[in-house]
Amino acid sequence: MTLFELALKNIRRNMKSYGLYIGSTIFSIIIYFTFAMLKHSDDISGLAETSKQMQAVMSASAFVLMIFVAIFILYSNSFFMKKRKKEVALYSLLGVRKRSIGFLLFFENIVIGLVALVVGVGLGFLLSQALLSLLLKLMGLSLSVGFAFSMQAVIETVIVFFLIFLVTSLLGYRVIYKFKLIDLFHAEKQGEAQPKARVVSAIIGVIALAAAYWLALQDLMTSSVWRIFGLAMPLVIIGLTVLGSYLLFSSVLVYVLNLLKKRKSWAWKGLNLMTSSQLLYRIRGNAKTLTIIATLSATTITAGGAIFGTYYNTEKSVEENIPFSFMWEGEEQDIDTEIVEDAVSFEAKDIVVPGETYDQSYYVIDEETFMKLTEALGWDVGNVDLEQDEAVMIDPYFDERWKDKVDTVEIDDDEKTVDQFYEKPLFNAPTLPGTVLVVDDASFQELDGENAIYQAVQTANYKDHLELSKELEAKTERFSSAVQSYQDSIEASGAMLFVGSFLGLVFLVATGSIIFFKMMTEAEEDKDKYAVLYKIGVSKKEMKKTIRYQVGLIFLAPLMLGLTHGTVALMAFSNLLQMNLWEPVIIWMAAYTMIYILYYVITVRGFNKTITQTVTQEG
Repeated sequence: MTLFELALKNIRRNMKSYGLYIGSTIFSIIIYFTFAMLKHSDDISGLAETSKQMQAVMSASAFVLMIFVAIFILYSNSFFMKKRKKEVALYSLLGVRKRSIGFLLFFENIVIGLVALVVGVGLGFLLSQALLSLLLKLMGLSLSVGFAFSMQAVIETVIVFFLIFLVTSLLGYRVIYKFKLIDLFHAEKQGEAQPKARVVSAIIGVIALAAAYWLALQDLMTSSVWRIFGLAMPLVIIGLTVLGSYLLFSSVLVYVLNLLKKRKSWAWKGLNLMTSSQLLYRIRGNAKTLTIIATLSATTITAGGAIFGTYYNTEKSVEENIPFSFMWEGEEQDIDTEIVEDAVSFEAKDIVVPGETYDQSYYVIDEETFMKLTEALGWDVGNVDLEQDEAVMIDPYFDERWKDKVDTVEIDDDEKTVDQFYEKPLFNAPTLPGTVLVVDDASFQELDGENAIYQAVQTANYKDHLELSKELEAKTERFSSAVQSYQDSIEASGAMLFVGSFLGLVFLVATGSIIFFKMMTEAEEDKDKYAVLYKIGVSKKEMKKTIRYQVGLIFLAPLMLGLTHGTVALMAFSNLLQMNLWEPVIIWMAAYTMIYILYYVITVRGFNKTITQTVTQEG
């Protein structure tokens, strides 16, 4: 029998053991190939300007995904190889040369990679068709999706994963040269030395997290700390967060578990003592894993929450910045009166007021125009009756962090007091950007400035009039419309939501898989201990209970810390954009938590199954 035939036989015989590794590999191929298919899709390429944006987003995301799946497969392979070390040692004991064993492992990994590649590409092709339809729907595009296959995506995926499989195969080949025979036999039994609770480390961890949170919540525009660190600030925040998380897990968890062990009322209840001892024994390795998971969770929650929040608020943002359905410079146009709710034709003058540091440009309108426009927008401004020395100012971009409110304005040597100040837009920004001044009718007529006629139209259900918007845009100048702005925004934010959600799902599956691999490895290591406990009278119900607690701590600790990290980061993001993101963020966090809980249930069932099978066989 050749080494290649032996490799195939090993795979068929140990399919259950290989299943986790093959499954994670196929999943990685599916997600990467799906992204590659979307990146090279003709449907995406046919979207003109949107195509350029999508191509850039897809290319950047594919690169991130490539790095991530490589790390994920290497991580999965390390657990897989740990279970194989005893088998490798047995081959060595039987006299098989190390070189032959190395080639055996190399062939096995290559075969697994090729099978996973074929299955992954096939499933990825089917998934890409459904995801392309979802992407176009999120972007608000009603296009028919063709059933297309990209050979370029296949070639790209094959090259990327061939290199990954080559690396993992070479790592498997090195296993037999890296360890002594006795080490290979006891690979599954090797653990970490039980660490001691260090108060200093716990305090440093808390201080590091507090500092990271404080820095994240500083105002980007006015904070002196941001001016000191500059572009390095995000790296400082991430570094402090990771350090604080690791010290928190490695010190605080040790302290809590040691404290629980000392409480006799808790320690001697059921299998609590064994549970805490097992966690303490492996706490150093678990601390690293938990830190990785908490960081990945925080990244997923932050990025996904921010993107989903932006998509969720697209309509609101458009309506705030472009209050009128249509606005343009020039004469009135023929529009179906049945869809028109309000139409205002008005005159505006563009003036420049010299200042000490810089000149300020204003669009000036009279009282009558102001009343018509505010009535069309539903503003409650009361009865405006301006004197010659009074004015109303509308500055939609006012930010008290950058400037103070203007109290007086001097126009043509005539000083006017700002009687009322509004911080919401009166005009569509693309047509009439900047600050607006309202003066009395007499002052407006006497004012020198560049004069122009504008039209503002408000329609019912503005999102239904995209064709009308295109017709008006072709006939007018300085045209702007809410429906076109909404379409552009929903395409951009929809594409980002799709990519963000997809990557978020990948990160979520990766974090869940890391814990799953970790706990299933520990289940294999602990099954003999549970068999002994069963023989001395411990019930299966009691063993399942302690398994739920043990797995629950490993899941709950990084989830809670990740949610906390994500909440602080999203608060900072919300403050920066001056947006209320709480509602979409809570929805996003709830969805993330539900999937995480699902992983917990699957892991507990897998752990219980491993222990129950061993107990049944030996009991």
